[in-house]
Amino acid sequence: MSILGIKRTPLAWLNLTHDRRKFATSMAGVGFAVLLMFLFTGFKNALYDSQVQVINRLNADIVIINRLKNNMFVPEPFARRRLYQARAFDGVAATYPLYISDVRWKNPVTQQTRPVRVLAFNLADPVLPLPGVQANLAALKLPNTALIDTRARPEVGPRKAGVVTELADRQVRIVGTISLGTDFASGNGNLIMSDQNFLRYFADRGPEEDERSFATADIGLIKVEPGADVDRLVQQLSEFLPNDVKVMRRSGPGNSFEAQERDYWRESTNIAFVFSLLTVMSFFVGIILVYQILYTDVADHWSEYATLKAMGYSNRFLLGVVIQEAVILSVLGFIPGMLISRLLYTGASNAIGLVFLMTPERIVNLYLATFAMCLISGAIAVRKVQSTDPAEVFG
Repeated sequence: MSILGIKRTPLAWLNLTHDRRKFATSMAGVGFAVLLMFLFTGFKNALYDSQVQVINRLNADIVIINRLKNNMFVPEPFARRRLYQARAFDGVAATYPLYISDVRWKNPVTQQTRPVRVLAFNLADPVLPLPGVQANLAALKLPNTALIDTRARPEVGPRKAGVVTELADRQVRIVGTISLGTDFASGNGNLIMSDQNFLRYFADRGPEEDERSFATADIGLIKVEPGADVDRLVQQLSEFLPNDVKVMRRSGPGNSFEAQERDYWRESTNIAFVFSLLTVMSFFVGIILVYQILYTDVADHWSEYATLKAMGYSNRFLLGVVIQEAVILSVLGFIPGMLISRLLYTGASNAIGLVFLMTPERIVNLYLATFAMCLISGAIAVRKVQSTDPAEVFG
């Protein structure tokens, strides 16, 4: 609203919407660039989020692992007596051992074998408080029984209770299901069984495999008492326990098990770099698309812009109009791109079992990238108008 009470003409909005079909095409172009950025960042984040989903489900404040273990699923067990030593410290409420092993699973339909991951623990310990575990405690105590992950890959076959097949060349019966999800280290999915059944399958695996016993554990879980200083307890345990183990917080920034897992996959694989590069390429593709959209709009209204310059409107005003168009496109193109990406995230998660999270922080970051993309395109598109002499246009 101006001083005289006259409404200002929304030039940017009218320029974009005077041709509805062209306007829809423009939003589709921006939305496509947004979709590409969401997909590539989504797969990169799925790498990290999927690798730590088991860690985030563990009922622990502190973990103990073998000092040589640089990620969760490296087969480096440690002496279980370290947990008994840790239990003696003030502030420690309970300690639980967790056993992990990779094994061959036979698809009961196709008879093909696939690698899966087995997680095992004492059923009296609340190691993984998942609904499926709690509902099937009695059945899991029976010999040769396990729970299967409903989000395992389709290659494992039916993922339901009642399936009877082979695990490590030994019969296994599925007595229930859990919902956990796969990752890049789990093969095709997860099974959960009791520690007693774990020994039945892995105590004697032949000369090529290490035998397992209750003398060792893969991950030690420590639950602290309410009000205890977790960081101080981590420091005390690190100083007291022998240096064959490493003690750290379960999650959080800094020296934590979750941070170590993320750092390992970030630094030891090329997957993150590839998807980061593809995201950057999508950003520049978006700049080109939006530039073409805005430049075409400027060209279509060439004489109108020249008239405004002849009337005394400054280059700054013309830049403002084009930048407003860029901002409008960034908002209206981002929304459908984000919504379609959410649907694709859900479909990809159901198909391959990885975790695709669209957090508020990630949405804001990608909108800021879209906003910058459109601003850069607008600034480039308006340069020719600003350098044009109105006399040249009207001949």
